[in-house]
Amino acid sequence: MIRGASAVLVGLLVTTAALPALAQPTAQYRVTSDSVRLPDPAATPGKARPARLDEVCSPGSAGAARKVPASLKRRVYAMYGARPEKGVCCEVDHLISLELGGSNDVENLWPQPFEPRPGAHEKDVLENFLHRAVCGGAMSLDEAQQAIASDWYAAWKRMKGRE
Repeated sequence: MIRGASAVLVGLLVTTAALPALAQPTAQYRVTSDSVRLPDPAATPGKARPARLDEVCSPGSAGAARKVPASLKRRVYAMYGARPEKGVCCEVDHLISLELGGSNDVENLWPQPFEPRPGAHEKDVLENFLHRAVCGGAMSLDEAQQAIASDWYAAWKRMKGRE
C-alpha cells in the first residue's frame, strides 16, 4: 500500500513539474494624471476588422461580430496581470468597439477597469457617441477608430467638452 501511495505521489510530482511557471504580465496600464487607466499601446494598439461603413451602421452588426472565446479573455487578463472580480475589476473590452469596426484580435482587447471613473461604463458612452457621429456623417470611420485607439480618455473629454 505504501508503494502505491508513493507511486501516486511521484505521479503528482511529475504532473506538477510539467506545468509551466506562472507568466509575468507583459503589458502595463498607462495611468493618466487623473488616475484613469488606459491600455498599453504596445500590447493593445487597437485593431479594426475589415468593415464597410454600411455594415458598421447596420443594426445588429456588432452582435454578429461579438465572438471572444473565454480562453482569449483569460489570455488578455494574464497579459495585464489582472483577474476578474465582480464589482472590482474589469471587463475584457474592445479598444476599438465592435460598433466602430473593431476586431476580436488580442491586439484590440484589454481588461478595462470600471473604477476609477471614467472607466468602462463611460467608454461605452463614448463608443455610442462616436458610432452616432460616424453613421450620421459627422466623422469618418477611420477618424473615430483612430480617436478611440490612440487615447479613448482624451476623446471622452472632448465629447464632454472638457478639452
